[in-house]
Amino acid sequence: MNDIKSRIEKLKDAINHHRYLYHVLDKQEISDSALDSLKRELEDLEKQYPQYASADSPTQRIGGKPLDKFVKIVHKVRQWSFGDAFTEEDIIEFDERVKKMLEKELGHSMSKADLEYVCELKIDGFKVVLTYENGILQTAATRGDGEIGEDVTQNIKTIESIPLKLKKPISLVAEGEIWMSKNEFEILNVEQRKKGLSPFANPRNAAAGTIRQLDSSVVASRKLDSYIYDIALIEESGKEQRREGVDFFLPDKEGKSSEINSFPSLPETQIQELDFLEGLGFKVNKNYKLCKSINEVIAYWKSWQDKKNKESFWIDGVVVKLNRRDWQEKIGYTGKAPRFAIAFKFPAEQVTTTVEDIVVQVGRTGALTPVAHLKPVLVAGSVVSRATLHNYSEIRRLGLKIGDTVIIQKAGDVIPEIIQVLVEMRTGKEKEFKMPSVCPVCGGKLEQEKDSPIIKCGNKDCSVKNRRALHYFTSKKAMNIDGLGPKILDALMDNGLIQDSADIYDLKEGDLEPLERFGEKSAKNLVNAINASKTTTLSRFLTALGIFHIGEETAELLAKEAKSIEALSNMSAEDLQKINGIGPKVAESICDWFKDKRNKELLGRLLKRIIIILPKASELPENIKIKNKVFVLTGTMEKMSREKAKEEIKSRGGIVNESVSKNTDFVVAGAEPGSKYEKAQKLGVKIINEKEFLEMIK
Repeated sequence: MNDIKSRIEKLKDAINHHRYLYHVLDKQEISDSALDSLKRELEDLEKQYPQYASADSPTQRIGGKPLDKFVKIVHKVRQWSFGDAFTEEDIIEFDERVKKMLEKELGHSMSKADLEYVCELKIDGFKVVLTYENGILQTAATRGDGEIGEDVTQNIKTIESIPLKLKKPISLVAEGEIWMSKNEFEILNVEQRKKGLSPFANPRNAAAGTIRQLDSSVVASRKLDSYIYDIALIEESGKEQRREGVDFFLPDKEGKSSEINSFPSLPETQIQELDFLEGLGFKVNKNYKLCKSINEVIAYWKSWQDKKNKESFWIDGVVVKLNRRDWQEKIGYTGKAPRFAIAFKFPAEQVTTTVEDIVVQVGRTGALTPVAHLKPVLVAGSVVSRATLHNYSEIRRLGLKIGDTVIIQKAGDVIPEIIQVLVEMRTGKEKEFKMPSVCPVCGGKLEQEKDSPIIKCGNKDCSVKNRRALHYFTSKKAMNIDGLGPKILDALMDNGLIQDSADIYDLKEGDLEPLERFGEKSAKNLVNAINASKTTTLSRFLTALGIFHIGEETAELLAKEAKSIEALSNMSAEDLQKINGIGPKVAESICDWFKDKRNKELLGRLLKRIIIILPKASELPENIKIKNKVFVLTGTMEKMSREKAKEEIKSRGGIVNESVSKNTDFVVAGAEPGSKYEKAQKLGVKIINEKEFLEMIK
C-alpha cells in the first residue's frame, strides 16, 4: 500500500511540474500524449484506492455534478477597486497626492525622486480571490461587492494556470485576474452563433459569463487563463498575519523555487511580491516595470498603447502602485479604493453616431437627468444605444440638438459619453431640446440649488423618486438585501405591501407567497435575507438612507467621526464642516435631511427594526492613554491576531506604524519577536508584552 501511495504522490508531483512548465512558463518537456498517459494512470489509481485521493490532485480540476446555484462567501479581506486616471495630468496629480500623504505620515519632506512606482498591465478580465490553507486551494470567489462574493471554486479549478497546491505549505489569500485569450474569444463567439445564441460583447463579459456557469465542464472547455498580482493576507500556523512571517523565495531560471533569498518578513516591495508569487507557482504577467519617476510611468503607459494589440490578451490600461509596501500601508485606502495605486487607462475608443432623442429620467434623489437615445453603435466591444448627459448645462456646453451627429466614447471603457457635436454634419432638421418645466413623472414643481446645475423634483411623493430610493436602499452598497431587486420591489409597491424602506422589515412569508414567481421556499429565503440585513454597520445604514451628496466614502467618514446616528443628527453644519472631507454643500444636505419631518418619522421607524453595529467608543480608562500614541507590533500574539490588535489600537485613537523609531511610544512584543524588538531595545522604546497590551485596551 505504501508503494501505491508513493506512486500516486510521484504522479501528482510530475503532472503538476509539467502543468506549471506548460501553462505558466510556456515550456514543454514531454508530449501532450505522454502527459495524458500520466493523468490516466493517476485517475485509475485514485479510483482503485480512493483513500489516497486528495483535493490537490490534478484529477480534481473538473469534478462533480453541475451546481444548483452559487453560494455566498465572505471575504477574509475586503476587496478594493482602483481609482482611474485618464490623462497625463491625472497621473501627475496622483503622484502629487501620494507625495503629500507620505510627507504627512512620515513627518518630513521628500522629493519626487524618493518615490518609486511599479507599473503592471491592467488585464481586461474578471477578478478572482483565492484562499489557500497549508498550500492547498480551499476556495475561489468572485469580488462581489468587496465584502461578499460567490464561491466559484469548482470552476476555477478547471483553469490550468491556477495551482491547486502551492510550492510552499503556507496559508494565504491571493488576488488576480481571470481572462480569455483573443483566439478563444473568437472561437467561443463562433460557437455561440452556431447555437443561435448572442455572441459575447467583449472578453471581460465572456470570462465573467464563463466563470458563472454552473457546470464546470463548460468552463473547462473554454480554456480560461490567469494572472495573479497580489497577496491580501497570509496566515501561518493558524495565526493571521499580513505580509509577515514567511520566507521569501525566488524562482530560478528553470522556474523551480529555491530559498536563495531569505527575508524575516514578506516582500518589502511590490516588485519582490510579484517574484514571491511566481515562486509559489502562480502565473504572473512579466510585463511589469519599476519606474523611478512619474515621467517613467507615463513613458511606460505610452509604450503599451502601441504594443497592446500585439498581445494575446486584452489590455485596457496600466496599474500604477507605490513600490514600497510599508508606504502603501501608511497612506492606506479611501472608502472605495487604495490611495497608493491607480488604474491609468488608455485613451478611450471614439466612434460617431446620431442622437435620435433626449429623454429625461428622475433619480432616487429627485434629480432630473437627460439621457441621449442613440442610433446603436459598437464601441469598445459592446453595442451602445444610450449616453447620460448628466444635466441641462452639459447639453448647453455641447450645443447638442436632437438629430445631431456626435462623437461618443466609453469613459474608462465602461460609461458611454458624448464628447463632441459634429456641427458640420447638420442638415437643418435638428431640433432644440428643452428641459421640462415640471417633473415628467408626477408633474411636481422643480427646484434648483443655488450655484448648482442640478434640477430636482420637489415633490416628496414622486413615485419614481420613491421607487429609486427603495432600489438604492436594498442594493449591495447599502443594506445589501439579497434577492430584493427592483422588479420585486416594484411588485411589492404595486400590490400595496410596502410604501417605504421601513415597511420592508415588516414583511412576512404569507405576504409574499401570493405574488407572481413566489412560492413557499422563495418567500422564506427572501424573509431570511431581510432579517439578515437588520444587523448592519453605521456607514452602510447612512449610505442606504440616500441623503443627497452622501455616498459610501462620505458615509464612512461620518460614521467614524459621529459614532452614532443620534450624534450625527444633532450636529450643526459648522460641526460637520470640521470633519475632513465634508464641505458646506454636504453639511447643509445632511442637516436638511435630519430636519425634515418625514425623514425623522421614517428614521424612527427604521431604528426600531434595525440594529446598527456602532464603532467602538474612544473612552479609555483614566490611567491609560492610547490616543495619539504610536504602537509597533512584532512577534506572534496568542489571544489576538495582529490585524485585530491594529484595529483595537486605531479604534481608540492610537497610531500603528510598521517600523520602530524614536517617535514610537510602545512596541508590543509577542512570541519570537524579530528585529523590531532589538531596535526598540537600542532606542530605549518601551516594550510591553501581550498581557500588558490587553490590559491597556480593556
